[in-house]
Amino acid sequence: MIKVKNIYEFIDSFAPFDTAEDWDNVGILVGDKNAEVTKALLALDITNDVVEEAHDKGAQAIISHHPIIFGGIKHVLSDSAVYRAAKYDISCICAHTNLDRSTVFGVNTELAKACGLTNVKFCEESEIMFAGELECSVRADEFAKMIKSNLGMSGLVFTNCGKQIKKAAVSSGAGGSEIFSAVRLGADAFITGEIKHHELVFANEAGISVYVLGHYQSENVVIKPLCEKLAAEFPDTEFVVSETFSDNISFI
Repeated sequence: MIKVKNIYEFIDSFAPFDTAEDWDNVGILVGDKNAEVTKALLALDITNDVVEEAHDKGAQAIISHHPIIFGGIKHVLSDSAVYRAAKYDISCICAHTNLDRSTVFGVNTELAKACGLTNVKFCEESEIMFAGELECSVRADEFAKMIKSNLGMSGLVFTNCGKQIKKAAVSSGAGGSEIFSAVRLGADAFITGEIKHHELVFANEAGISVYVLGHYQSENVVIKPLCEKLAAEFPDTEFVVSETFSDNISFI
């Protein structure tokens, strides 16, 4: 029977926890590293609903991208996800920026793959950005439709710089500040979850198309592949993707 620490160690083998940013909080954040796991639930975030789902499904562990404990915690009340997880003896493993920056398997490698990019590599001059190429150059609007279809999205925001797209950079989540690295790299397109106004203005002036998927959509892309990766490594343990967690964003 596998234990929580076995899952932690496997994730550490391809997304080392010690590569996380200094401000981040990763690892086994709730529970017992020696607890046995017959079933684990995966979600981008650990909310009250996700903990209740894990409990209802008989899971002993939750594996998430965003930390269940982030920053200084001053109290743990009964209406918090941390309290509920501890109450139900559910351990929580959180792999955040270490999974973002992994060059073997991670959020950005999966995002790049889903966007149709090949020859994907980590950009050394950036904090967390990857770049790759499309097999064939496409128009900016065609690339937007491709991303929307591949990720199963109901909508996305993009700018059209008027140039064909061949080389693209990705930085998931709140990665908009990497636009400056993307321009220095000579990318035709930049894909992220969130971007600030002044960063978008800079992109427009630099002539690079920007694709804003939303934080959730740009990162949730890793959850199903991670579930499959864990299931292949630990065939005697059941790994399932959360059915309750969503950012609840709709497009009209």
